[in-house]
Amino acid sequence: MNERRALLFGLSAVLLWSTVATAFKLTLAEFSPIQMLTIASMVSALALFCVCAAKGTLKQIAPTFLANPGYYLLLGLINPLAYYLILFKAYDLLPASQAQAINYSWAITLTLMAAVFLGQKIRKQDWIACALSYFGVIVIATQGDLLSLNFESPLGVGLALLSTLLWAGYWILNTKNKADPIVAVLLGFLVAIPFAIGLMIYEGIGFANITQQGWLAVTYVGLFEMGVTFVLWLSALKLTNNTARISNLIFASPFISLMLLSTIIGEDIHPSTLVGLVLIIIGLVIQQLKIRPTNNNSASERKA
Repeated sequence: MNERRALLFGLSAVLLWSTVATAFKLTLAEFSPIQMLTIASMVSALALFCVCAAKGTLKQIAPTFLANPGYYLLLGLINPLAYYLILFKAYDLLPASQAQAINYSWAITLTLMAAVFLGQKIRKQDWIACALSYFGVIVIATQGDLLSLNFESPLGVGLALLSTLLWAGYWILNTKNKADPIVAVLLGFLVAIPFAIGLMIYEGIGFANITQQGWLAVTYVGLFEMGVTFVLWLSALKLTNNTARISNLIFASPFISLMLLSTIIGEDIHPSTLVGLVLIIIGLVIQQLKIRPTNNNSASERKA
């Protein structure tokens, strides 16, 4: 029963994450990145607040923050504030298919950063995975014109890559966090919202001429990219006895996302984007492979 529920939660999370690239583009048609971040963060905070209320963990919010305020301030400034602000700007500058494919290389970035900051060993297969994935990024960014290295939007590509650094850095900082994960994410939004509002006031940005479709789109982003979907994914991982099977569901997400972008907003998917994305996915699969030691290695280990 638990495995069935885990699979249901996992599939639901993957399907919802598959829609966010389309939702980003629809929202950015009416909102600036900072407007989008502010409203989506408020929606996410409200949704996570309700989840914590249902779980009975609201009483943990203040003590968790007060136990290490500087740490949670840093986390909130990284994610959601800096990460999503930069990611939304990348989506604003690039076709959504390119931005989401490049952002998908964050797991490779995490491997490299973990080696630097956590002292984790990089295996040979990790180097192969990195080479394939970042070659995929170049294929996407140049639209297949590798020799000219002519980027359609160098700033957009740079921001998309920077978002992977921020997201990987956020999870590295979280490695030793013992707090309830939903409470920790909620604290990030509560920290970020005042800064986001301050940036809007500084830039003199309001909410005039936003249509009902725009409000619905930004609410959807807040709920299903930055809020509820995270809870579904955590629930799936908590219920399952086969974490690898649930984790591998995520590989379907970018391809479903490309289909939705093409169908719903009519974005042309450049063949190089699909090729580059396949290279990134192959790299991620290679990274996850568990290499069994050879008999000789096993014997030497036993002798030791």
